[in-house]
Parts: sequence; C-alpha cells; structure tokens
Amino acid sequence: MYRNINKELAKIFREMAMIYEFIGKDEDKFRALTYQRVANLLEDLPDDVRNYLISGKLEEIRGIGSHTIEKIKEYIQTGKISKYEELKKLVPPDFLQLMEIPGFGPKTLKRIYEELGITTKEELIKALKDGRIASLKGFGEKKVKNMLKGLELYEASQKRLILWEALEIGRSLVEKLKNLKEIKNIELAGSLRRKKETIGDIDILVSANQQDREKIINYFVNLEDVKEILAKGDTKASVLIKQRERQVDLRVINPDEWGSALQYFTGSKEHNVHMRDIAKSKGLKVSEYGVFIASTGEKIAGETEEGVYEAIGMQWIPPELREDRGEIEIALEKKLPKLVELSDIKGDLHVHSTWTDGMNTIQQIIEFVRERYKYEYIAITDHSKSVRVAHGLSEEDLLRQIEEIDKLNKLIGFDFIKKGIEVDILLDGSLDLSDEVLSKLDWVVASIHTHFNRDNTDRIIKACENPYVTAIGHPTGRIFGQREGYPVSDEILKVAKETGTALEINAQPNRMDLNEVWVKKGKEIGVKFVISTDSHSFGNFAYMEIGVAIARRGWCTKEDILNTKSWKEIQKFVNAKRKKFGVLK
Repeated sequence: MYRNINKELAKIFREMAMIYEFIGKDEDKFRALTYQRVANLLEDLPDDVRNYLISGKLEEIRGIGSHTIEKIKEYIQTGKISKYEELKKLVPPDFLQLMEIPGFGPKTLKRIYEELGITTKEELIKALKDGRIASLKGFGEKKVKNMLKGLELYEASQKRLILWEALEIGRSLVEKLKNLKEIKNIELAGSLRRKKETIGDIDILVSANQQDREKIINYFVNLEDVKEILAKGDTKASVLIKQRERQVDLRVINPDEWGSALQYFTGSKEHNVHMRDIAKSKGLKVSEYGVFIASTGEKIAGETEEGVYEAIGMQWIPPELREDRGEIEIALEKKLPKLVELSDIKGDLHVHSTWTDGMNTIQQIIEFVRERYKYEYIAITDHSKSVRVAHGLSEEDLLRQIEEIDKLNKLIGFDFIKKGIEVDILLDGSLDLSDEVLSKLDWVVASIHTHFNRDNTDRIIKACENPYVTAIGHPTGRIFGQREGYPVSDEILKVAKETGTALEINAQPNRMDLNEVWVKKGKEIGVKFVISTDSHSFGNFAYMEIGVAIARRGWCTKEDILNTKSWKEIQKFVNAKRKKFGVLK
C-alpha cells in the first residue's frame, strides 16, 4: 500500500500559486488562480490521485488540464516538479510558509521584501515589532497588530494536528501495520481515539505474541513514512514521520492484556485516575495489565475493554466521553445514553455547487452521493449575493437554481435534492435575501461571513427570529490557525430553543464549529442540532464523521440531531417554526 500523495501535491500547487502572486506579473494572475484551484481539487479528492490517473478519470475533472496532469505524472515518477523547483528560487524560503498566514499574503510580503529588504521570518517579526512595517504606506498599527495575532495563531496551530489530519495519518499507518499477520489486535489510542479537536502525538496500540514483537517493531520503524527513529525497544517504538514531522508511538502488548491496555492508553488521565479510585474503593487494582483483586493479586479482567469496566461495576464508556465530566457516575448507574452514530445520518444539509464556490455541478453531486452514501436527501445551500468572493446568488439566480433542482429531481423520480441557501446574516442581523424568496426553500442556513471582531450575539438572535431560518451555520465563526471565534453569548442557545432554530455542527476540519462544550450546553436545554459537512467538493462529504464525533463528545443521541430523521420529520420541524411565527397555517 502506498501513501496518499494528494496533500503533498496540493501543497506544491498551492505554493506555485502563491509564488506567481508574489511575482505579480499580469500574465501570471491566471496561473495563480489555476494552480490554487488545482490544489483545492487535489486536496479534496476522495481517493489517491494515482487511482484517477490509472483509470483515466483525472482528465474528466473540471479544472485539471493536460499541463497539470504532466506535472502530476512528473511528481509520481521523480518525486519532484521541475517548474516548482525553478519557481522556489524566486522567493525567500521563509516567505512560502508565511504566505499561508492571514495578513501575510504574497502581495503584502512582496512589498515588505521590496521596500525593506526583509528576507527571513526573524527579520520580519523584528520589523513588525519595531515599527518599520507600521510606517509603510497602507499598513499602520492596526494591520501590524492583526499580522502579529495571525502569526501567533498560526504558530499555535502548528504544534498540534487537527482531528481529521491526525485520523488520516493514524489510519494510514494502521492499515500498513495490518499487513502483518502476527498482529492480533490494533487500534489508535490516546486523544485521537477520544476524537479530541486537536492531537499532539499519535498513539497506536497492537497486541501480539511475545516472539513476534521484534518483527512488528522493525516493520514499523522501517515504513516509508518514517523520517527519523526516536526510540526503539522491545515493546515500544517512537518515530518522527515525514507528514508534518509528527511523533507516532507504537506499543506492543500481550493479547490477554489488550482490553486493559487499550483502556489505559486511551485515557484521559483524569478519567483513568477517577476510575482507579472507584476500583480501589471496591478492593480492586486497575493498571494497563488488567484488573486485579488487591488483597490476593488475582487477575479478574483485562482481555477486553468491556470486561475491564464490567469488573469495576460500570457500563462500558464510549471513548469520546472519557474526560471525567460525569460519565463515570452515570456508568456506575448503567444509564449512559446511546450516542449518535455515523450510520444514523440520513442526509447532508449544507452543500455547495458550481452555482457559487463549489467544485461540482448539482448533477455530479447527485451521482457521487447516491453512489457512495446511503442518504435519503441532501440540501444544496449555495451562498447568497453578499458573499461576492464566492459568487453568491441573487434572488433571480436562486429562482433559476430552484427550477434546475426540480428538473433533476424529476429525472431521479423523487425529491432527493432539497432546495436551500446559505444566506448571509448582515451586520444589522437582517438577511441577504427577501422572505418571499426564502419561503420557497426547503432548508435555510443563516451564517455570518463578515465583521468577525465584534460580539455577534445580536446578529444571530435576529436571524433565529426569522421564520424561514432553519439553522445557524458555523455559529462561532472560528477557523483553526486563522482566527478565533467571534464572541457570542450562551443566549443564542436559549433563543435557538425558543424559536425552533437548529444550530449547525459544521464538520469542516478547520472549523469544527460548534464545539463539544457548546453542544453539551445546548443538548441540556433541548436545542436541536444538524451535523453538516459544508461540502465544496466530493472529498468533503467524508467529514461527516468529524461532526458525529463532536456530537458524541457533546453527549448527543440521534434524537438531538435533525439529520438522523426522515425528511418528513425534518419538514415538521421546519413547519413548526413557520407556524409559530404565523407565516404558515
């Protein structure tokens, strides 16, 4: 099994786009846009680009032309793209990394380079702090402050992996290790198994017979993904992998200790300490080796994780809940809820098409989703007119899209595609489209895309009070490594409940918005949620797993999540709000 190279290629094309922007010649603008689009397409492909090349499907992807395909082939054959190597010489090396940070775009860095002669990250930070950059025309203290803040957020984000990236890396390594028949059990452990938002090191746990440990350890440290071996022993190895230079730890344990080791190395530390205290009070001792009667040393559990919890008198606790937030007490009473599962999801209610900034036509989306997912419905929710960067739809455009959806549904034979919009919440809380047009839609997501530096509670509350708004999209507006969420108060939870407005758990890996804390608070007062992928390309639909993980960490059952229900039930939810506000009898 070879490693997926999509992200490596996407990074190269993205950097080529930024270099062309940095150069700034008129004839290079088109190249920059083209390469940026190629980067987005490659990053979001559901399968490795080599599979598309072999099957001849790469040529069919809109936006990937013959010159791009030649560069992709060159990388597959040589590990390099000669044009990229040539372009890199035109930009100071540190600038390629800096261009990814909000506020440090290619044009901004070019001015700093030309006017101040700065070529390194260290020099740039010094110039930001000593006032030289603030003195440049068009900059000023506010812009410099935002640049420093953006740099701080970016640096913090580089120390940890976001959940989706960690899952991709971890699962890829697990699949390779599964080639060894000597491995009896294998799982990701630690915070990755608990599906935390961000991950430090990646932990992999395997069980095997003692005589097979050396072979497994040697196989692991010699994988092509490994950049450096940090430690290698009889039962554990630590390596630095090439992707993001992240540490991965592998532990090999005995088969009869599998359950206790998996429980122990999954954590959290707080959960485990509390659990051991409970065990101690019952005359038991718990460790990674098993559950023992303290007075005699007799081992009574350890082979399975369920057996470990049962031995202490507890219901098995899903990994996502193991944060010592009350789960142990409820497990002792055997009253833990049945958490929502990925298989419960019946549809995706936030999807973008080529009508605005999506990569695929509605027809292509229909074909892809119906082939890959067992969904009963999806909603096309393109942007409204204020989001000009995404070519947002006017009222006339939206009415034309409604006609297209009707035609496509007629061809399918049932209303698979639901008519929707991601309507912009304007600064005063009003919406970007008229109620007359919104009333014709099945699903309306209202989102904020501007003025992130203010408390936006008032805007969200006003949007909730619109009878046609069914959900608030990415409610806190955060983007990992780029911006913190804008301030919003808990009042939006109360208003969402009172008005019958759902709150979105946006599963985009760089958003994960709402987070588990907000979700748990909302669940406790009866707020309904919708888990959406905010898909802009085929690969994005897989992000639903992350949204479900957030819902699970927020203690949600399928009853708390709207899109676990049939469309008929969702329609009742939509109509109930419209009736409440007197726009539907």
